Amino acid sequence: MLLTNRATLTQYLIETRRRHPEATGEFNDLILQVAQACKGIARKVAHGALTGALGAVEGTNIQGEDQKRLDVLANEIFVRTTEWAGAVSGVASEEMEHPRPVPKEYPRGKYLLVFDPLDGSSNIDTNVAVGSVFSILRAPRPGKDPKVADFLQPGMEQVGAGYAIYGPSTMLVLTVGHGVVGFTLDPELGDFFLSHPDLRIPECACEFAINASNSRHWEPPVKRYVEECLAGATGPRAKDFNMRWIASLVAETHRILTRGGVFLYPRDSRSDKPGRLRLLYECNPIGMVIEQAGGRASTGEARVLEVKPESLHQRIGFVFGSAEEVELIERYHREGAAPELDTPLFHQRGLFRQPA
Repeated sequence: MLLTNRATLTQYLIETRRRHPEATGEFNDLILQVAQACKGIARKVAHGALTGALGAVEGTNIQGEDQKRLDVLANEIFVRTTEWAGAVSGVASEEMEHPRPVPKEYPRGKYLLVFDPLDGSSNIDTNVAVGSVFSILRAPRPGKDPKVADFLQPGMEQVGAGYAIYGPSTMLVLTVGHGVVGFTLDPELGDFFLSHPDLRIPECACEFAINASNSRHWEPPVKRYVEECLAGATGPRAKDFNMRWIASLVAETHRILTRGGVFLYPRDSRSDKPGRLRLLYECNPIGMVIEQAGGRASTGEARVLEVKPESLHQRIGFVFGSAEEVELIERYHREGAAPELDTPLFHQRGLFRQPA
C-alpha cells in the first residue's frame, strides 16, 4: 500500500463544491457513482478470462455490432450503480436502444447520464487498453421520466464529462468545466487519488492517429493532410510524424492528452457512413475533455460541441487533438483538395498498386 498525501476524488469534489455554495451535492454524488461503476468494470477487466467474462454473446446491440460479454456486464454495472441514488432521472447507453428511466421505486434527480460502458471492447480478447466514456447533462424536466428529446442536447450543454481507462493502471479523467484532472486508482485502498491535477494537450504535435485501411474512402482534404504528414521533413510540414492506431477511442484520447497529436475518424465517401463514432456517447464527452485541456474537437469542418443531435445513436465524423492541427484540417476542408504529393503510401504507383 502506498502512503500518499494526494487528494482523493471525494476530497477533490468537496473542495470544488465549496467554491460553489449554491450546489446541492447531487452532481458530486453522481460523479462518485460513476467512479464506483468504473471500479467495478476495472475489476472485471483485470480478471479477464478468470471470471469467464471474455468472448462474445449471441446477437448484436442496437448499433448492429457484435457484443462482448463485458459490453453487457459493463452496461449493467453502470445502470445499477447510478439509477438508485436520486441524482439522475434517466440514462442512455450505446448498448441500449432506448433511454432507461429510473425505476419507480427510486427518486428521480435533475441530471441525465449518457455513456459508452466499454469503449474499445474489440480489444478485450487481445488484452489491449479499453475504457468507459460518460457525459452528464441537466434534465430539461427534473424529476420526470425523460423522453428521447431530452437527451438530444448539443455537447456545449454538458455539465461534466470524462472517461476511465483500464490499462496498466486504472485512471479516471474528469472535467466539470474548469480544466481536466486525472485520478489513478489505488487497487489496495480501492480509491481514486488525484495524480494529474492539470492535464493539458501539448501544443507541438508529431503524431497522428487514423485507420489507414479506409484511405480509399477518405475525402480529399483528409488525404491531403495525411499525405503531408507522411511526406515528413522534406514535405510541406517540414517535420516527421509518427502514425498510431489503437482502435480504442479512450486509449487514443489518453495518449493525445499526455503526448499531443491528432486523432481522425472522418466522414468518408461511403453514403452509409456519415461517421463512425457516436455523437452523444463518444464525441461530445471526449470533445469536452479535449477542449478543456486546450485542444480542439471537430467534425472535420466545425466544432463538434455545437452540433445539435438528431437522434439518440447518431454517428458523426470526429477529429480532435492539438488545436493547430485540427484547425489545419478544417482549413483543408474549406479549401478542398490540393495537388497530390508524391508519397508512396497513396500514390497510384505506390505501395498498394496491383500488379499488371
